Amino acid sequence: MRIGIDYTAAMRQRAGIGRYTRELVGALLRLSSPHRYILFAATGGMGKGALACLPADAPCALRPVPLSDDWLARLWHRLRLPVPVEAVVGWVDLFYSPDFVLPPTLPRTRTLLTVHDLSFLHYPDHFVPKLVRYLERVVPRSVARADRVLADSEATRADLIRLLGVPAEKVEVLYSGVDPRFRPDPEPGERERLGARHGIGDRPYVLSVGTLQPRKNFVRLIRAFARLSPAALRLAPSLVIAGGHGWLYEEVLQEAERHRDRVRLLGFVDDADLPALYRNAALFVFPSFYEGFGLPVLEAMACGVPVVCSNASSLPEVAGDAALLVDPRDEQGLATAMERALTDETLRAGMRTKGLRQAARFTWDRAARQLLSVFEAVFSREK
Repeated sequence: MRIGIDYTAAMRQRAGIGRYTRELVGALLRLSSPHRYILFAATGGMGKGALACLPADAPCALRPVPLSDDWLARLWHRLRLPVPVEAVVGWVDLFYSPDFVLPPTLPRTRTLLTVHDLSFLHYPDHFVPKLVRYLERVVPRSVARADRVLADSEATRADLIRLLGVPAEKVEVLYSGVDPRFRPDPEPGERERLGARHGIGDRPYVLSVGTLQPRKNFVRLIRAFARLSPAALRLAPSLVIAGGHGWLYEEVLQEAERHRDRVRLLGFVDDADLPALYRNAALFVFPSFYEGFGLPVLEAMACGVPVVCSNASSLPEVAGDAALLVDPRDEQGLATAMERALTDETLRAGMRTKGLRQAARFTWDRAARQLLSVFEAVFSREK
């Protein structure tokens, strides 16, 4: 079987869906398989160094198109230019998009689509209006076209069925994985590297990770952190937020500035530094209003760090019984949970043990093997 995969996000996005695509496709290419993979990518405006994100010695071919992803979106999804992706990748039996939308394909080509979340329907005010209008048009259209849809969690699967009317038998949950480099054992000199690269001192800190945007709820996190008692602040005197600027983030910057003596915004942190950043934290907090999966929760657990996260959307499903769950709108409740997780050592020890066990359930190898099975099931069914 010839399988086309949209690899654009992996090459253009350092975090989020880009990282998901790199991890999942990398694990897929490491599996023994008789299939031929052709990776499609919109590479317009990118340097040659972008190709470095391809897995080394990967059994695949890359078919770039010298247009940006924005231009392709205009041509394919706004103007609906009927030029199939096969014009770039050649004929394929199946085409898989891991990033919400499908390109035009020939009628004979099977299609598989991953929808990570429907946050743009739940919280449209957390997005730029132009982006909401675009997603409201193209995501339902792509979901209707796809032969099978993958969801990151049971919560997202339920949203697809309820909000978009997708038949239940058409949607399958495929969980993300945790890379083995996220582990509790520190590497030599990692704290010194964090200090040199990010200005983080020797004291433990409360950590959160995510792109700066309203859905991540960082404003309320900063305010909750400011409510911690002197005893808790002695154990973790600063709040560190790692994530690039997304959209509508001005209020986060303003709130961080009001507490600049204790709050650090690191900006985007390279993947190579993330395990050390987690390991040296006293506590990880993830108060998001809505997540399709919430991979940082598991990465923190895999590094042996206690976790406080919101009780919304997929997060209880992902965290299991290993985290303290709070209402993301309850600022005092968030502060109270952080206080407990910092000061109660018996609780912390139990959370570490449960967190390591919970994170071990999710691997990219398992995800890739399931994806391969889905490819074969979609191809074998009648068109």
